[in-house]
Amino acid sequence: MVADRDEGGADAPPVIALDELYDDIREGVRAVCARFPGEYWRARDRARAYPTEFVRALSDAGYLAALIPEDYGGSGLPLAAGVAILEEIQGAGCNAAACHAQMYTMGTLLRHGSAAQKARYLPAIAAGDLRLQAFAVTEPDAGSDTTRIRTTAERARERYVVNGRKVFISRVEHSDLMLLLARTTPADQVARRSEGLSVFIVDFREAVGNGLTVRPLRMMVNHATTELVFDDLEIPADGLIGEEGRGFGYILDGMNAERILIAAECIGDARWFIARACAYARDRVVFGRPIGANQGIQFPLSRAHSATEAAALMVRKAAALFDAGRPCGPEANMAKLLAADASWAAAEACLQTHGGYGFAEEYDVERKFRETRLYQVAPLSTNLILAYLGEHVLDLPRSY
Repeated sequence: MVADRDEGGADAPPVIALDELYDDIREGVRAVCARFPGEYWRARDRARAYPTEFVRALSDAGYLAALIPEDYGGSGLPLAAGVAILEEIQGAGCNAAACHAQMYTMGTLLRHGSAAQKARYLPAIAAGDLRLQAFAVTEPDAGSDTTRIRTTAERARERYVVNGRKVFISRVEHSDLMLLLARTTPADQVARRSEGLSVFIVDFREAVGNGLTVRPLRMMVNHATTELVFDDLEIPADGLIGEEGRGFGYILDGMNAERILIAAECIGDARWFIARACAYARDRVVFGRPIGANQGIQFPLSRAHSATEAAALMVRKAAALFDAGRPCGPEANMAKLLAADASWAAAEACLQTHGGYGFAEEYDVERKFRETRLYQVAPLSTNLILAYLGEHVLDLPRSY
């Protein structure tokens, strides 16, 4: 699914503050991350365990509530601050995937949730007492074609009854709440396939075992990924976010933020790879001299660095446009594309620089290599972004 809906405010001035680096936030995030070195992450990866202590530390420091308005106990910071937080987490060798969804799912609740829903959930989320870290959209047969999802939610008096399946849904077992996209009007009864879809907030504490079955999926990366099976799961009617049938638009509204935040993670990954590779290349001596003196090492790392810094500027531009209320669909998608490509190039250069040691668990390169590879595929395939840019930016015929 490609986000081609743009937020309003076309008359607002575009503000790209290149001098606003959020240095204090970055320093604070690095201090938290320093308490969780490579040994911590290797142990969790080996056991496929959730980094509970890390998520708690970020929550206690207020970083996971950064985008929640102050009226609800958060910091009320712009998306650019979220970019800084996630970039530093990845740059420190940690993995924000355990909790990053709370930042980009928050927008749906903030923009379209009722006053009662916000008052009920946001203060507890800001305090770290509730976790909203799961986002159920993808289905086995629909893939990126979200309008073809088959999970249904039928109204039955004061409840909705949900049936269907979702796949590749992460953090379910470590979250209290989830956003769910389901069809409330059959596809053959709407004028456009994007109509008739609705968004719900699901409380796992009530749902699991009462119509919702969670099946863990062992994946290449430790993202606590699951398949969800809905069998007559009943959701209270007040769990509906916004208006029934308009959920597709609500989901798209948050996709630009998701692209930008994930792109920031890629920038952090890329910088970690480059720093690790350069440090190793300075010290590793082969044939009587440091391998970093060889252009075969220097050139790939220099290219990766250049690509990373260029992508970082696009991320900042996209975030600035988003925070100014300007249209930013193309920029958000390009930011994700360029940053994902930069992180993958940096990962390749880093692994090649380390040679055989890059495959050794203790160096952390192979773990981060696996983690950053995901962003070529998710949350949106780079190929689909290219197709979106071809059609919506370059005015070429639709290819999908």
